[in-house]
Formats: sequence, C-alpha cells, structure tokens
Amino acid sequence: MSQAAIKPTDTLIPDPYSLPLEQIDMGKAELYPAQAHWAYFERLRKEDPVHFCDSEQFGPYWSITKFNDIVHVDTHHHQFSSEPSIVIGDAEEFQPPMFIAMDQPKHDVQRKIVTPAVAPMQLAEVEPVIRERVGKVLDSLPVGETFNWVDLVSIELTTQMLATLFDFPFEERRKLTYWSDISASGPTVGDNSITQEFRIQELGKCLEEFNKLWQERKAEPRKNDFISLMAHHPDMQNMDPMEYLGNLMLLIVGGNDTTRNSMSGGVVALNQNPAEYDKLRADPSLIPNMVSEVIRWQTPLAHMRRNAMEDVELGGKLIKKGDKVVMWYISGNRDDEVIDRPNEFIIDRPKARHHISFGFGIHRCMGNRLAEMQLRILWEEVLARFDKVELVGEPERVTSNFVMGYSNLPVRLHPKK
Repeated sequence: MSQAAIKPTDTLIPDPYSLPLEQIDMGKAELYPAQAHWAYFERLRKEDPVHFCDSEQFGPYWSITKFNDIVHVDTHHHQFSSEPSIVIGDAEEFQPPMFIAMDQPKHDVQRKIVTPAVAPMQLAEVEPVIRERVGKVLDSLPVGETFNWVDLVSIELTTQMLATLFDFPFEERRKLTYWSDISASGPTVGDNSITQEFRIQELGKCLEEFNKLWQERKAEPRKNDFISLMAHHPDMQNMDPMEYLGNLMLLIVGGNDTTRNSMSGGVVALNQNPAEYDKLRADPSLIPNMVSEVIRWQTPLAHMRRNAMEDVELGGKLIKKGDKVVMWYISGNRDDEVIDRPNEFIIDRPKARHHISFGFGIHRCMGNRLAEMQLRILWEEVLARFDKVELVGEPERVTSNFVMGYSNLPVRLHPKK
C-alpha cells in the first residue's frame, strides 16, 4: 500500500490535497510524528517539485522534493552555499560555526582533518570491538519481556561508538546522547520543553568538558580520535571556542542520529513487512543490502539546507540569489521516477545503495561506511540469537522536521527455536 494513502493520526492535520499549494509548509514539525508528511511530499513531487513557501515560522524558502533536483543542488556547491546553516530554521543568536555549514576551502580542510577517525583501515580495527559490544548488549536484554529498543539497543550502541570516536570517558557516554538531543532537537527533548537559553547553557557544559579533553589530547601524542586529530592539526588547533563547539555538535549528531534511528527504523520496517522478515531469516546474506534499504526507507535526517549564491533556474522556477533552499532527502527517497516502488520496503532491492540519505557532493556523510558497518553487525548478531524482534506497540516518534527519530519502540524478543 502506498504510504501516501495513510491518513494522519492527528485529526488537526489537514489532508494536503485540501490545501492551496502555497499553504503547504514542510517545515511544520508536527507533520512528521503523525506520518502525515508522506502525502504532503507526494503532492509536491507530482504538482510542484520546486516549491516556494513563505513560512510563518521559517520565512520564505524553497522545497526541493525530487531525487535528481536534490542531487543537482547538493553537487553544485558553487551555486548553493552551506553557510550559515544546514537546517531550515535560523538561530541567529546561537549558531556556532561547523564545517558542514562552511564552503570551500575551509570545509574541505577541516573535514579532511577528522576523516582518519572513520577511514577504512580504522574501521577494520574497530569492527571486532563493535561486534563484541553488540553481543554484550544483546545478551543483556530481557528475553520474553517488553522493553524499549531505542533506549537499550539503539542509543546504547551508538553512544558506545561515539565514546570510541571521541575517546570520551566510557562510563559517562550517555552525556553524548543528551548533547546530541539538545543540539538537534526541536523545542522538546524527550517529554521536556526546552528554551534556547537552556540549550545554550547545556551546550556550554558540553564545551567545558571537551575543553578538558582537548588539553589532555594536546599534551599527548596524536591519536586517531576526533579530539586528538583536531588538537594536533595547525588548521584546527587554534579554533575559537564557538567553532570548536560547532564541530563537536556536528560530529556528535552525525555519529549518533543516522545510525541510532536506522537501528530502530529497521525493527519497524521488518515488523511492518513480515514477508521481508521471513526473507531475511531464510537468507542472512541479504543483511548488507537490507542495511542500505533501511537507511533509504528511514532517511534519518529529513533535510539539508542551502542558500542560493546566484540566480538559478531549477525545475522551471527562478531561485533568486540569497533565497533559502531546502533539500528534502526524505522526499527524494520516495521519488518513483528514480526508485522503483519507493514506498515499499524490499530488502533485496537492486541497487539499494542508490539513495539520498547520506547526501551527495562535498558534504556527503563522511561516516556513511561506519554507519553501514554498525547496522550490518547488529543484524548479524540479532539473527544469530533471536528468531524475531517483535514490535508490540506503536512506535513513538520525535517531533522534528530534521531528525526522523524514535523515542520509544516497545519490543519483545523471541529466542531462536
């Protein structure tokens, strides 16, 4: 069944076909936990794929909703700037610089400095460590009892990996999850509403702790963790505190949300498509391909933003210099002109890695191979232990137009027979 046929669970959200096109604002965060966005994006792809909206909340911006148009914007970085921000909203009073929101040449210089932490040779070294940790986490789970997969598996495993990437004190690793949520969330974290003042205060604590780590790494020989790589390189070792914080936020969120929410999204997808779960159990060699399909199907980060550096014609529309342009990856991954049967979850889909979740061009996710490896190992170890991870309640999703995440996923494990 097409997901566009699913009606919003929130009756206050109107059917997109009942609205004039100019009233469709994909920045409204409430569309996403209600799963109403699928129908909205379907209408835009069909009727207005390069869509202008003068949003009450975010001001005027363009929504780019089709796969090839998104790739065009993402790969023409000389026409579309990442500065000053890669999210739809503007937080003018608190917007620490980070290299994902920088243009060349500074972007390329800073990205290259931290990339060794996720380089192929480094991943080969950490794979046995990841597998051992995954096994310990899965073996500690309460078989036959209902528990929150997000908390005990998705958050735990990604936070352990983050602690390794930063060489952060392992026993304090849940701070990284908290700071990621504070950085990337909307107006709430968990069940709590937060103010901008509170966000600044908490990220100040993050900066304080990482300043201590910086001084420690600077005094030690260079290693391959993010902090050491930055502290020992002349092009980053003299960053001002806000730029350091911005890059910390980028690396924490980037290392957390894509993997964490794909770990949960895979459980949801397999339970909603039991024939695919049967197919996986019958042939575990499908896991690597399934991982790519999960990342496409979930699309952990819904959008990235650019600013037009010159007048550009796209899809028959004139985007003016200075206009805000939002690439909706979550919509591009459902474009039936590029992806066959895009609303279906198909674990043996041909060319499953041809998705847009990691972006394209110079800003393509530098940790994409690490994310794929973590997900592959998780499902290899799950299949070795359990017949099924059963979803026993409705998933609870976070309210955000950026992070496509889950706060609660009630599951029950069935041991192998």
